[in-house]
Amino acid sequence: MAAIRLVRGFLTVGLWTMASRVMGFVRDILFAAYLGAGPAAEAFVVAFSLPNMFRRFFAEGAFNTAFVPMFAKKVEAGEEAADFARDALSGLAAVVIALTLLAQLMMPWLVLAMASGFAGDERLALATGYGRVVFPYIVFISLAALISGVLNATGRFATAAAAPVLLNVILSGAMIWAGQTGADVARALVWAVPVAGVAQLALVWRAAARAGWSLRPRAPRLTPELKRLAVIAAPAALAGGVVQVNLLVGRQVASFFEGSIQYLNLADRLYQLPLGVVAIAIGVVLLPELSRRLRAGDTRAGRDGLNRAAEFALLLTLPAAVALIVVPGPLVSVLFERGRFTAADAAATAAAVAIYGAGLPAFVMQKVLQPLYFAREDTRSPFRYALVAMVINAALAVGLAPFIGYLAAAVATSAAGWAMVWLLWRGSRAMGEAARPDTRFLRQTRRIVLASAAMGAVLLGVGLALQPMFALPGWRYLALALLVGGGMAAYAAAGAALGALRLSDLKAAMRR
Repeated sequence: MAAIRLVRGFLTVGLWTMASRVMGFVRDILFAAYLGAGPAAEAFVVAFSLPNMFRRFFAEGAFNTAFVPMFAKKVEAGEEAADFARDALSGLAAVVIALTLLAQLMMPWLVLAMASGFAGDERLALATGYGRVVFPYIVFISLAALISGVLNATGRFATAAAAPVLLNVILSGAMIWAGQTGADVARALVWAVPVAGVAQLALVWRAAARAGWSLRPRAPRLTPELKRLAVIAAPAALAGGVVQVNLLVGRQVASFFEGSIQYLNLADRLYQLPLGVVAIAIGVVLLPELSRRLRAGDTRAGRDGLNRAAEFALLLTLPAAVALIVVPGPLVSVLFERGRFTAADAAATAAAVAIYGAGLPAFVMQKVLQPLYFAREDTRSPFRYALVAMVINAALAVGLAPFIGYLAAAVATSAAGWAMVWLLWRGSRAMGEAARPDTRFLRQTRRIVLASAAMGAVLLGVGLALQPMFALPGWRYLALALLVGGGMAAYAAAGAALGALRLSDLKAAMRR
C-alpha cells in the first residue's frame, strides 16, 4: 500500500511537472526565436537566475528541507502544525523581503558575481536593469514554496505541482504579445516574471486555505521550534550555497565565451525535462513519506518505498540519458533552430546537451538518496559531501576551460554530480537495513540498463535513416516524431521482453 501511494504521488507530481516542462519548452522556443543568443538573451538568463538561485537556497532548498520533515511529523503526531507553519511563513517572508531590498542596492555587483565576463559591455547594464525588476519574484515564489510544502506533507500534490505551469504560460504569453505588437520582447519578459510570482502564490495559497490550512502571515517571532528549524536548516543552507557556487563557476566560465550562457541555459532546460519530471516528483513525495515512516518506526515500509523510488527513477531516467547522449543534434535543431537562433548555435547547444545527458542519472539519484538524510534531520552529511563535489566542479570547470571552452562547465557539472551520488551512497550504508537496495531493485536495474542500451542502438540506426528528412524544413518535425516514437517503442519492447517494465504497479496506482 505504501509503495502504491508513493507511485501515485510520483505520477501526480510527475504529470504536472511534465506539463510545466512542456510549457517551459514553448517558452524557451519563443525565447530563442525572438532573442537568439544575443546580449539581451544572456542578460535575461543571468538576471532571472538571481532570484532562482536564492529561491533554491532559502525556500526550495534549505528551508523546505528542514521544514517539511518537522511539519510532517507534527501532522502525524497531532501537534500544533498550523501554528508552526504560520510562524515559519512569517519568518521566511521577513528574510526574503529584506534580501530583496538589499539586492536592489547591490544589483550590479550581484550580476558581476554571476558573470564577470559582462564587465565593460552592454550586457552588464541590461542585466542590472532586468535584475532589479525580476528579483522581487523571490518573495512570491519562496512563500509559494513553503505553502506547497504544507500541501505536499499532507498528501495534496496536484496544486503545488501545477503552480509552475503558470510561470511558463505567463512568460510565453508576454513574449507572444510583445512580438505581435512590436513591443520590446525582453522587457515584456522581464515584467512578466513578478506577475507570474503573484499568480503562483495566489494559486497555492487558495488551495491550502480550501484544505483547511489558512496560513496568514503575522509578526515574525523566534519560537523554540523556529530556532530548531534554523539549526537544522543551517547545514542545508550551506549545502545549498555550495550547489549555487557550482552554478556560479559554470556561468563565470561561460560568460567569457560569446553566446555560451544561452547555449548552456538551453541545454540545461532540455535535460531538466526528465530531471524535473522524475527527480522533483520523487523528492517532493519521498521526503514526507520517509519522515512519517521513521516517525512510526516502520523500517520495512521505508526501505520498500526507497527502493521503489530508485527503481522508478532509473526506469524513466536511463533511457532519457541515452537519448540525450545519442541524438542531441536533432533534438536541439528541431526545438530551437529558428528565428535568431542559428544552426551554429544549435550545434553548440547540442554538444552541451550530450554532456549533461551523461550526468542525468546522477542528478536524479541524488534526489532519491538525499531524503534518507533529511528525513533523519541530518543535513550536515550532505553538506560535507557537497563541499567535495564543489571542489571537483571548480577544478574541472576552470582547469578545462582553456582547452574545451564553455563545455568545461557541463563536464564539471556532470562529474561533480556523480561524485555526489557516490558519497551519498557510501554514507547511507551506516543507516542499516532501511537504506540498502533489495533484490528486486538490483534485478530490475540490470534489466533497465539492457533495455536502455537496446533503445540507444535503435536511435542511432533510425537517426541515420532519417538524416535527409532533418535537412528539410517542412519535414524535420515529422522526422523528430518518428525518431522519438521509434525510441519509445524500442524501449517498451525491450523492457517488456527483459521484464524491466512493471506496469502493474503503475496501473494500480492510477486506478487508486
